[in-house]
Amino acid sequence: MTTGTAHGRHAAAEHLGQPATSARGTSTLAGVGIAAWFILRRNWLRLGLWALVLASMIPIVYDSQQQAFPTQQARDAYAQVANTPAVAAMTGLPYAAGSLGGILVIKIWMTLAVALAFAVLFLVTRNGRADEEAGRTELLRATALGRHAYPTANYLVAAGLCLLTGLLISLLCLSVALPAAGSWIMGASIAGTGLAFIGLAAICGQLASTSRGANSLAVALIGLFYFIRAGADLQAEGMAPSALSWFSPIGWAQNMRAYGEDNWWPLMALAFLGAAGCLVALRIDSSRDLGSGILPERRSAASAGPFTTTALGLALRLQRSSLIGWFIGAAVSGLFFGSVARSMGTLLDPENPFARNFVGTGHSMLDGVLGIFVAFNALLAAAFAIQCLGAARSEEESGRLEQQLAGALSRGWWLGAHLLIAVLGSGLMLLLAGALTGASSQGAGDPGQLAGACLAFWPAVLSMLGLQLLAFGFLPRLTTAITWSVYGLSVMAAMFGGLFSLSQDAIRLTPFGAIARVPAEELSWTPLVVLVLISLVLAAAGMARFNRRDVLGA
Repeated sequence: MTTGTAHGRHAAAEHLGQPATSARGTSTLAGVGIAAWFILRRNWLRLGLWALVLASMIPIVYDSQQQAFPTQQARDAYAQVANTPAVAAMTGLPYAAGSLGGILVIKIWMTLAVALAFAVLFLVTRNGRADEEAGRTELLRATALGRHAYPTANYLVAAGLCLLTGLLISLLCLSVALPAAGSWIMGASIAGTGLAFIGLAAICGQLASTSRGANSLAVALIGLFYFIRAGADLQAEGMAPSALSWFSPIGWAQNMRAYGEDNWWPLMALAFLGAAGCLVALRIDSSRDLGSGILPERRSAASAGPFTTTALGLALRLQRSSLIGWFIGAAVSGLFFGSVARSMGTLLDPENPFARNFVGTGHSMLDGVLGIFVAFNALLAAAFAIQCLGAARSEEESGRLEQQLAGALSRGWWLGAHLLIAVLGSGLMLLLAGALTGASSQGAGDPGQLAGACLAFWPAVLSMLGLQLLAFGFLPRLTTAITWSVYGLSVMAAMFGGLFSLSQDAIRLTPFGAIARVPAEELSWTPLVVLVLISLVLAAAGMARFNRRDVLGA
């Protein structure tokens, strides 16, 4: 146990109250209120950012669509464009695409619902399995807390995030004069998605014995339910939902149909799933050993191989499951994008303002569609790289970094190993996604050309890693918040800047907006060289600072 970790644990115990002799109350929920307050104290900034960022998308997107579709004729034209298998698979059935509320649902509902699902997943794991893995749960239970007080408080705080986000979304929908019934359903359906995944994340935290395992299981469930929902919408007859959609909580929430039928009753099913999952998780928690999981751990070799004992080998071993999941996701997205490219290029109207702003200024609509898919693949690779390098901060926070540096391993080699995985992994992911997009496009794009087009975004990915290293060196505790915030703003500017009335010059100043979308645009080498140089400067400064600062420093 490291000094820093032990100090944090004793501070937590002192904050939570009484000596261990007073902990043996009759209720397993004793102290749930103070546990909830403790979790809020640890996560208030993270909770606030999630709620504000997700809710703030409503007025931004609504304002952009008012400018893109100022007349009912324009909205009717968009309804024809939206009524395609590709749109149904990605964002759901366009059941009210001729209205401003229906367009808002198409453009942002799926993004907000899935993002909130990820938010509660990470929150539940951070305050659940991760705390148990670090030893904090055992310490907290030794004080005035009942056995189930801390996990129950964790679930309640996550539910509070869902309700707050849903409420803000509804109020902002009302503030732009959208119909009241649909506005309340809009917020409730997104909040309901989060509530359902609280229960699923709670069960995953009981099944796995590590926070990485719990996150991997829950992320796999989110992906599974998303693709079940996509398959159901592709099988739908007209705007009538397929029976398959009821096998996915995302499908349940989608079938509330804000600004359409305005159904309230699926919310009860979503809340029930969340509550049932939490109760099952608490029941499992009562019967298992602290620190263990229900799923058996795979038996490993008695000793590590020569490669695993190196900094690079250990980093690869720790991130193996995550790497496999990301590459599977990249392959699936590449195949999906290629399969729908030709139909979208044929059905999108070149004169439609939404289509033109979205796909850019390519010579043909098909080239524009392929260009936007190339950019989406690049954004996925960048998210992978950020999470991959973020494992370095996780190793430091957990206290394992001190143990690794206690031997002959230098700081530079340790951090360089994590950086190498992120750099090379993102490059391979770009090539894979681009090649599969071209291979599945039925001749719409050349696999080699699209692989190269995706790889052209590599310098933009490297710039994100450079920023992350800079934050890791100078502001380690804010590394995650800074990196993901800049990434999110860059994505918004590059992908939706035209809809937000940003000038092309402003868009070109962002990492992902600076890269040309081949084949829709001609590739320019200047932005690539500039981004590489910026990445090198940021990375060098961050690594130099990391070599001088304290481990677990502020």
